[in-house]
Amino acid sequence: MLTRYDAARFVPKHFGWSVDGKVAHIVLNRPEKKNPLTFESYAELRDLFRDLCYVDQIKSVVITGAGGNFCSGGDVHEIIGPLVGMEMPDLLRFTRMTGDLVKAIRACPQVVIAGIDGICAGAGAAIAMAVDLRVGTPNAKVAYLFTRVGLAGCDMGACAILPRIIGQGRAAELLFTGRSMSAEEGERWGFFNKLVPPAELENSAKAWARDLANGPTFAHSMTKKAIDHEWNMGVDQAIEAEAQAQAICMETKDFERAYRAFVAKQKPVFEGN
Repeated sequence: MLTRYDAARFVPKHFGWSVDGKVAHIVLNRPEKKNPLTFESYAELRDLFRDLCYVDQIKSVVITGAGGNFCSGGDVHEIIGPLVGMEMPDLLRFTRMTGDLVKAIRACPQVVIAGIDGICAGAGAAIAMAVDLRVGTPNAKVAYLFTRVGLAGCDMGACAILPRIIGQGRAAELLFTGRSMSAEEGERWGFFNKLVPPAELENSAKAWARDLANGPTFAHSMTKKAIDHEWNMGVDQAIEAEAQAQAICMETKDFERAYRAFVAKQKPVFEGN
């Protein structure tokens, strides 16, 4: 498990990892194959995001891919080939593990930002869907390819999450056809929060992550939790849940800091407590 004291020294086996102050950076780093995932990298990513719930030092996370691409999905030879020979219990263990990665990304309190260039397909597209904010480049191509290999489009929560991002009809088209969503479509439909030139992608994502990490991070974590939990609530229940969340935030020192800074006509300096 990661702790406040060892996060910067954590050395994963299957992807890049660095910590700069309050911001962590994950790099999917198999550029010769457009950064595909393996059984091991799925599991290590899942465990990392689970552990981030207990890491106070890190306030935001950036995830990018190496070599001009984000992630091409599951490795054809290291995942898809072995899956063909598996029995149902092992297949279900695998599909639950991939879903657990999405759950872990959504459950960690940190704001997670994906910087997406080039190919973003299959499981890579599912990871991009699961994060909180997405920065893309004009070269980004996002594809939910599952039907192209004879699988359902309902993988890793895509049928629940993607329609909430881009709308039911658009999501249905992508999930039925497996076609690529262009960067321009992605920005217009609300999948990408913004597009930047490829040379600016990493710095743009990290700058956004630093700004959020220097903000009221306890309140950010409450916002993330509310966005997730309120999918399953009626409006009255959501209003009550938000009343409780806001009352909790009003007890934080950050709320008092913001008030005192406003009175003094200064910019507040938040500390996340």
